[in-house]
Amino acid sequence: MPLPPAPTKRAALLSPDALDAPARSSHRGSRRSGDSRADEAVARSPQPLELFDSLGAEGAGGGEAVRPARRAKSSKSTPAPVSAPQPQALVQVETKVPAAEPVSAPAAAPLPPARAKRSKSTGPAKLFVLDTNVLLHDPMCLFRFEEHDIFLPMIVLEELDGHKKGTTEVARNGRQTSRTLDALAAAQDADIDKGLKLDTTGHREAGGRLFFQTAPLDYSLPISLPQGKADNQILGVVHALRDEYAKDRPGRPKQEVVLVSKDINMRVKARALGLAADDYQNDKTLEDGDLLYAGSLALPADFWTRQSKTIESWQSGSNTFYRITGPLVPNLFINQFVYFEAPGEPSMYARVTEIRDKTAVLKTLKDYSSGKNAVWGVNTRNREQNFAMNLLMDPEIDFVTLTGTAGTGKTLMALASGLTQVLDDRRYTEIIMTRATVSVGEDIGFLPGTEEEKMGPWMGALDDNLEFLAKGDGGGAGEWGRAATNELIRSRIKVKSMNFMRGRTFLNKYVIIDEAQNLTPKQMKTLITRAGPGTKIICMGNLAQIDTPYLTEGSSGLTFAVDKFKGWPHGGHITLARGERSRLADFASDVL
Repeated sequence: MPLPPAPTKRAALLSPDALDAPARSSHRGSRRSGDSRADEAVARSPQPLELFDSLGAEGAGGGEAVRPARRAKSSKSTPAPVSAPQPQALVQVETKVPAAEPVSAPAAAPLPPARAKRSKSTGPAKLFVLDTNVLLHDPMCLFRFEEHDIFLPMIVLEELDGHKKGTTEVARNGRQTSRTLDALAAAQDADIDKGLKLDTTGHREAGGRLFFQTAPLDYSLPISLPQGKADNQILGVVHALRDEYAKDRPGRPKQEVVLVSKDINMRVKARALGLAADDYQNDKTLEDGDLLYAGSLALPADFWTRQSKTIESWQSGSNTFYRITGPLVPNLFINQFVYFEAPGEPSMYARVTEIRDKTAVLKTLKDYSSGKNAVWGVNTRNREQNFAMNLLMDPEIDFVTLTGTAGTGKTLMALASGLTQVLDDRRYTEIIMTRATVSVGEDIGFLPGTEEEKMGPWMGALDDNLEFLAKGDGGGAGEWGRAATNELIRSRIKVKSMNFMRGRTFLNKYVIIDEAQNLTPKQMKTLITRAGPGTKIICMGNLAQIDTPYLTEGSSGLTFAVDKFKGWPHGGHITLARGERSRLADFASDVL
């Protein structure tokens, strides 16, 4: 059936009370309209039909990281308050549903089931033996194991001492870990023999104790394992502890001993020896990359017919707004895109602009696939690209994340929208572009020149896209016109290295962070917090092309940013689905 039409004449305006209602913190209570006649009409009408039988968890995207310890309680982000758009007219759209039609949940496009919360462990506390790489990876890992105990072999302390020199992130983590251990040992009433209480430094979530190896342990490993290697000594300690803690002793129950290491080969050797081993997974934002928030949601095929009694629409400028209710609303986030596509019916593409109580307001999008809405000569070619361009061109959106495979147009759209807003709209003063300098293959050595010249070889994607944009914008100006356009473009684009970002503040800048999947969460935080007033940051990357060692899809800084910023009123995310570079690149992304 066709979409509800926009009103043709003025109707009752929303009351100021409705506009000033506080943003919801939970889904209790119901929203009251300022129009008493509308309330009476709703009261007399049948109750709105349920869209689904059970609530799904689409968009929760999150998934709490699996920890070696029991687990941490899952947290749920609450959308921040958003002011409602001032409507010009409001109309209640009512469509009668035949009484004979049975009420049943639709079979098409169901939301995925909600993830059940895991119950707390009721068994005895475990003893986790930490490898050195865990301490160097996350210096706060000592406080991530909740009620479980931690054991550090002496060889781990020796290796930690060997990694503390230098200015690298590993060296900084090593020094921070050493300071943490010193603070725990220097706490009041600390007794190393009985174990150091992990909550003495203010980390109340850590209820276990920290044990050091204070005496030699008796163990025997296969003669095929070199005895002098540090990894094998740690395996020997785990072997001895397993035999010691496997039996009850006075005042100390038996405990399961588990080795925690980021080294895959270390875990394989431990399991080959019959020892329990696990990866340190507290740094992972998601358990599975498929759970990442996509930024868009398909409305079911019978959305309008089953929800038509509770839909209100009004026109404001060139946009149409829809206010919807129902079980779909709790699964929506601010700035999430929704779309309706069904054979024989008009399509609808909108963005969630407001969530209050059990209602959500959808705002239709600007169509950038049309020639009249071209951005620096660039038109979008698919649905997701149009979603992304709406985020990039919206001055109210300060932070945008774009993910997608090679050739989906991330860099081209970011540059085109940046040039339009810098040179045409004068919204920003210049474009700053940076990226993680992680090579795909072997490093070619030091690069000569200034900071911008050193970053030149890493910015091949910038040069390729600028060449396309300059050629498309030059029109029939000839060679001189294209040269002048290219010179003007490059005068407003600055290429910066991430190594010198500490302490900087960007004012009214358009910042593009390319290849953001190779950043750690700490590096991502460092870059995003450089933003000053009037600055917009664009983070782009392909989570399938992570080149940084020890980073995965779940622990990447880009995944971290997408998950933490979902639902923020001034941030948006979209996952680009289809490559538009060429048919060759599109096919290669699927089959190779």
